[in-house]
Amino acid sequence: MIRNYLKTAWRSLHSNKFSSLINIGGLSVGMAVAMLIGLWVYDELSYNKYYQHYDRVAQVMVNANYDGTINTIASNPLPLANELRTTYGNNFKYVVESTASEQHIISSGDKQFTPTGRFMGHEAPEMLSLHMISGTRTGLNDPSSVLLSASLAQKLFGDTDPLNKMVKFDNKTILKISGIYQDQPDNTEFKDMAFIAPFEMYLSANPWAANARDNWNNQFVSIYIQLTENADIDRVSAQIKNSKLSHLTGAKAARKPAVFLHPMSRWHLYSKFENGVIVRSDELKYVWFYGTIGIFVLLLACINFMNLSTARSEKRAKEVGVRKVIGSGRNQLIGQFYCESLLIVLFSFILSLVLVQLSLPWFNNVAGKAITIPITNLFFWLAGILIILITGILAGSYPALYLSSFKPIRVLKGSFRMGRYAALPRRVLVVLQFTVSIALIMGTIVVYRQVKYAQERPVGYTRNNLLSVTLPTELQTNYGVLNNELLHSGAVIGVAASSSPVTSIWSTSNDFAWQGSDPNVKQDFGLISVDRTYGKTIGWQFTAGNDFSPASTSDSSALIINESAVKQMGLKEPVGAVIRHEGKNYLVLGVVKDMVMESPFKPASPIFFILKGYRYAMFLKLDPHRNPAEAIAKIAAIFKKLAPSTALDYKFVDDQYAAKFAAEVRIGNLAGCFAALSILISCLGLTGMASFITEQRVKEIGVRKILGASVFNLWIALSKDFVMLVMIAFSIATPIAWHFMHIWLQNYSYRIDLSWWIFALSGFGAMLITIITVSYQSIKAALANPVKSLRSE
Repeated sequence: MIRNYLKTAWRSLHSNKFSSLINIGGLSVGMAVAMLIGLWVYDELSYNKYYQHYDRVAQVMVNANYDGTINTIASNPLPLANELRTTYGNNFKYVVESTASEQHIISSGDKQFTPTGRFMGHEAPEMLSLHMISGTRTGLNDPSSVLLSASLAQKLFGDTDPLNKMVKFDNKTILKISGIYQDQPDNTEFKDMAFIAPFEMYLSANPWAANARDNWNNQFVSIYIQLTENADIDRVSAQIKNSKLSHLTGAKAARKPAVFLHPMSRWHLYSKFENGVIVRSDELKYVWFYGTIGIFVLLLACINFMNLSTARSEKRAKEVGVRKVIGSGRNQLIGQFYCESLLIVLFSFILSLVLVQLSLPWFNNVAGKAITIPITNLFFWLAGILIILITGILAGSYPALYLSSFKPIRVLKGSFRMGRYAALPRRVLVVLQFTVSIALIMGTIVVYRQVKYAQERPVGYTRNNLLSVTLPTELQTNYGVLNNELLHSGAVIGVAASSSPVTSIWSTSNDFAWQGSDPNVKQDFGLISVDRTYGKTIGWQFTAGNDFSPASTSDSSALIINESAVKQMGLKEPVGAVIRHEGKNYLVLGVVKDMVMESPFKPASPIFFILKGYRYAMFLKLDPHRNPAEAIAKIAAIFKKLAPSTALDYKFVDDQYAAKFAAEVRIGNLAGCFAALSILISCLGLTGMASFITEQRVKEIGVRKILGASVFNLWIALSKDFVMLVMIAFSIATPIAWHFMHIWLQNYSYRIDLSWWIFALSGFGAMLITIITVSYQSIKAALANPVKSLRSE
């Protein structure tokens, strides 16, 4: 029987090629979009599940009170790790110290690379359950060893076995390779970790860090733990809550730092804290956003199928009548129609796999992922079968249940009519299709405008031809020589140094007082150490006062503030005001326009610029009349000459600033793509519907032409119903899109207004697309010879 069902289903598809192609094409596109989004969502939800102890690994974090606001801090003092081991050791299988990701030079012979890696405690490989290709996880027990990722080992040694071979670290320390581990997957926290060096080696190379073994005020280390089998993370967090507070006094203790464990399972989707409480991260919002879009796009494709099935139900009514007369039961007819539906969905699923495979390179580039189709994953194929069954049953439910209920006598006598409300379900489904499509178009326009609005925001400095360079430790004491060599090279026209990049604020302080300030209220200000040429190099803009003088010694007791600092302090005459910081008086020399140093979507932070302190970032203004590649090559040669063990680590400030828009640009690109695909699917459905309706009304069109109707009049008559449906969809989509985009924009302090023209333009675009789609069938029918359609009469 199944064989006969399949034969009949194939004949039905073959005899209705046009509608079959529309159904298969629309469903395959919808399923491909749903599959891409499903793979993306799965990639997000499975973040860090690569690690065997995923459910028992956590990061040690601290909530501290800063003037009534709880700040969540990931860095900790080094002695806290030993405190956890000794006092609370029965709860932890491993306690691992780690630095942040850093770039270091690793070389072998004439091959030299600057990979990113970490210095970690010797138990890190076990905690992370590294998949060792050669060597063992105990390799870091030797403080003069290093573990390399497979890709870095391949670059350094090719196909030869690198185990126990020597590499030079930062061109000065010889380390033995004690293990090679598989590269971490892209959806893991440590995906860029190309090497792991012993944490003890870091302490040996940095005396200041070694001296911090008993210093509870120096917070520079990340601490990761793995719980024992029976330990409960909430109970352990409660136990260690005061493990840091008990070692602090004075102002540090007044902040009441509370230690807690942040589980690995929450590092990705629940990584955002506000006032000490976990809130939904942007990644989690995107999971819901894209997941909803995927469901709706697949639903649009199913609507096409149902629409064409209901539209052709009158034609298939006679088939049902004949089948019933010759003995077919209703269950057989239901099985037949479901078989046709499932066959179409199966063809669509196969085609969707091809479409996904072809589009994955583009999708990964836009989404910033490395997703592949998990061919060997049983869960993927089970999910695929489930989608085929659900989609096939959903899309085939109307013809299976409704058409099989026809009375054969009425159908064969010719007295069967579909009824005045038979077209209502089709109209409702068309309205639903275009409501989703128009809402997506509106959302895409809003996202693009918001990104463009922030990109065009005045940043308060000049980004063109500006390089940001990490200033190596060995060059900080030799900065004067480096400065002179760079300026005399002809490659640059300006050199400056700072304690923070132009696109970040690395240090804040609340130890400030001024005339009129409340001594009981401590306010946070960004505190950036700069040199005297900083402002000239980056091109900051003064609204009052003057820049630091190249020669004046009194400027060491002066500072420059930005407009936001003036507003926060409430100063009416800021220039000349005295500000006390750490027991010393500073004179406000000038006020500069706010520089966008953090999020371009938020107000600028109040900042003080002073001349004292360490500087880790260097800024080079390239000569605009020279080739940038040649200039950078000259700069690299100077760095190599003065610091042979250090490679030039630079970035264009333009690129650093553009990276701040990456998430929003990704949303806009994907939303725009999905909106275009939803319109395409909807238009495929309209094409099929218009073809069927003009076929039904072919005799009416012939009579109208005989009676003198023009092509334009016939086009209006055939198109107006579709236009009316799109207008209804527009009226529904507008308030829905406005509501959700209004909520989305509240995430940004610096944001656009929701202008009326955004919604009007989206509605006009949808209307134009509809008219173009429907017009082909309408005009084709209107131009046909009426004699051909009426000659049977």
